[in-house]
Amino acid sequence: MQQETTGDIGSRSTYAPLTPVPPERRAFGTRDAFALWFSLGIGLLVAQAGALLVPGLSLPHALAAIVIGTVIGVLLLALAGVVGADTGLAAMSSLRPTLGVRGASVPAVLNAIQLVGWGSFEIIVMRDSADALAKQSFHFSTPIVWTLAFGALATVLAISGPLSFVRRFLRTWGMWLLLGGAGWLTWNLLAKHDLGALMTRPGNGEMAFGAGIDLVVAMPLSWLPLIADYTRFGRSPGGAFRGTLFGYGIANLWFYALGAIYGLAAGGGDALLTTAFAQAGGGIALFLILIDETDNAFADIHSAAVSTGTFWARASVPTLSCAFGALCTLVALVVEMGKYQNFLLLIGSVFAPLFGVVLADHFIVRKRRIEAAVLADVNGRYGHSAGWHVSAFVAWGLGIAAYHAINQWLPNLGATLPALALGAVCYLLLVSGRRRAYA
Repeated sequence: MQQETTGDIGSRSTYAPLTPVPPERRAFGTRDAFALWFSLGIGLLVAQAGALLVPGLSLPHALAAIVIGTVIGVLLLALAGVVGADTGLAAMSSLRPTLGVRGASVPAVLNAIQLVGWGSFEIIVMRDSADALAKQSFHFSTPIVWTLAFGALATVLAISGPLSFVRRFLRTWGMWLLLGGAGWLTWNLLAKHDLGALMTRPGNGEMAFGAGIDLVVAMPLSWLPLIADYTRFGRSPGGAFRGTLFGYGIANLWFYALGAIYGLAAGGGDALLTTAFAQAGGGIALFLILIDETDNAFADIHSAAVSTGTFWARASVPTLSCAFGALCTLVALVVEMGKYQNFLLLIGSVFAPLFGVVLADHFIVRKRRIEAAVLADVNGRYGHSAGWHVSAFVAWGLGIAAYHAINQWLPNLGATLPALALGAVCYLLLVSGRRRAYA
């Protein structure tokens, strides 16, 4: 295992995915974690997810779903962040003790695939928003140019690495852009729309309340497979937990609510949301948020590279970041945005039960201990059965099956949280007689 590059806190520092970040190089404090996850929680894609809640739900029910889904989802996200701070390992590398040295490659491949989807979605939504602004202000449309520009910017940020991005961009001026844009959108909402009238407008019943909670939970849970890629740079598990909890929690509440209210005011759904944002305050607020929106695409591209590096050790993270950035840009050029609700829920069906298993293993079975020296040893304690931990895969599979069964036959219940809980419980039952050996 080889450390690729190191530098001071402000310089580009990346580590091979199977190499724990040493304590002296863990530069992120609570404020850094807050800045990163507040930034990642504020975004146009989050607002568009909020707009999907209405008019299926009435606005009061949508806001209740946002609060419940955010609290649950962010608590789970923050706990997953503790895994990275405990181990110093990248997200997919930290799954090896749970799934086995070879078994962890399965979620690593799935994660890289879904991150290409997320990265492409981010580039698309930035392109569409910038094009809407250009049409409104200058009466011209150049979607291809915007796609290439935002794809290139996100790729450069991904190559630079998380330490450089947070310290040089977010902590210096990125946060002020975010607060300025979000504040302007909020002021415009309060000044120009009758919230009382919107609150009394009934929903059309096309979305169940449980499904609404699922849609909100899906956004913070979509970060579960990559949060450790960033919290592994955390100085302490407590700081990583608090920064994630409050940073992402506040942002998720804020922008899901803005998306739902703006979406309802614009006629319902996400189709008119970008136009509504572009018209708010002459488009200045949207422009400020658009500049910072690249952080989401940066995280997707960087973590796709880190995930791939867990099973393709010969390729460096910067090289893989360049390749994935190009791939996301290409996908964004040829794929229409459309509604991505099913994409969000599909992610939940795979990764929610997986992290039920992972969190149970890390916090209960292994009691937050890990032996990084044997992570690549198929004959070591994390080799399990020829590199595969069968019990973990059985529990994961049962959680996925439960998700789809509940979604099919009890859609009003919401499937994400029961599937996560079932995966955790099944895993604990399957290893109950062997916990001492795994710890």
